[in-house]
Amino acid sequence: MATVAGASRRAILATIAAAAAAVPFALARRAPQREAIEELLHVSSTSDLYASNTELYSTGGVAEGTDYARRYKRHEQFDDSAAQKFPFTKTAIIAPHGGGIEAGTSELCLAVAGYDPKDLATTPAGGPAHDYWMFEGIRSSNNAELHVTSTHCDDGVALAFAAGSRNALGLHGCSTTAAGLPDGTQAALVGGRSGTFKQYLIQELTAAGFQAIDAASNEALKGEDPENIANRTLVGAGGQLEITTPLRAAMFGTNTIAQRKNTTTAVFWSFTAAIRTAIARLEAGQVVL
Repeated sequence: MATVAGASRRAILATIAAAAAAVPFALARRAPQREAIEELLHVSSTSDLYASNTELYSTGGVAEGTDYARRYKRHEQFDDSAAQKFPFTKTAIIAPHGGGIEAGTSELCLAVAGYDPKDLATTPAGGPAHDYWMFEGIRSSNNAELHVTSTHCDDGVALAFAAGSRNALGLHGCSTTAAGLPDGTQAALVGGRSGTFKQYLIQELTAAGFQAIDAASNEALKGEDPENIANRTLVGAGGQLEITTPLRAAMFGTNTIAQRKNTTTAVFWSFTAAIRTAIARLEAGQVVL
C-alpha cells in the first residue's frame, strides 16, 4: 500500500515522465541517449519514487530479476596461523544505482573490485580483490524510477558490507547539469567523509589525466552525510565518486546495458586503475579495527 509520501513521489515522477514524451521518437528509441535522458530527469525530481530499498523490494509489481537485480561478493577470509598474519579485505565497492539507473556504474564496480565485467575474470590477475555490492535497474526503460538515494539505502547486504569494512567507495553517475559543469564535460566529482580517501582519489585520477573535482561545494553530490551508505563503515567515513555522463559514455564502445561489459575502452581501464591505486595507498598500513 502506497503511503501519502509515496503517492506524492509517484505524482512527481509521472509529471516528469509526461515531459519526457516530448523528446523526439528518433532520439528516445536509442538506448544510450534514453539512459542519459532518464538520468537528467531523475536529477530534476525533488524526491525518489521509493523512500528506501525496503519499500522498493516490498512494492507489488516490482520484481527482482525483471525490474531489478542485486549482485555482490564477499571474499572468504581465513587465518588459523599463530606465526603468520594473513591480509584481510579492508575496502568495499558499492554501486547503489547500477544497470540502467546510472549507466556504467555496475561495470566500474566490478572492475574496481578486481573483476573484468565481461567474464568476471580476476583483473589484474594478481589482484587484490575487494568485496562489492550493487543494485541494478534492468528494465528496458524507466530505470530511473528505481533510484533510491544513498542516504536511504537500507539493503541488508549493503549495510553489512559497509559496516564490516574499514573503507567503502560509492560509485555514482551524474549529469553535467547536476555537477554544475558545461555540457560535454568529462569529470569526476570526488566526495565522502574520508578526507584522506578524497585526497588520494583526486591525486590519482588527476595523474591519470582525468578531471577530478573536490565535490565539497556541491551540496547535492558531496556525499558527506553520515547516513550515506559509503560512510557507514567501521570508522564512519568513506569515499564517493560522481562521474559525469560524458565521461562514462567514453568508457564504452556500445553504451547499453547488454553491451557495456563487452566494449570497455582504454578510458574505462585507465580510470579503474587510478581508483585501485588510490585504494592501495589508502589501505597501506591501515589496521583493521
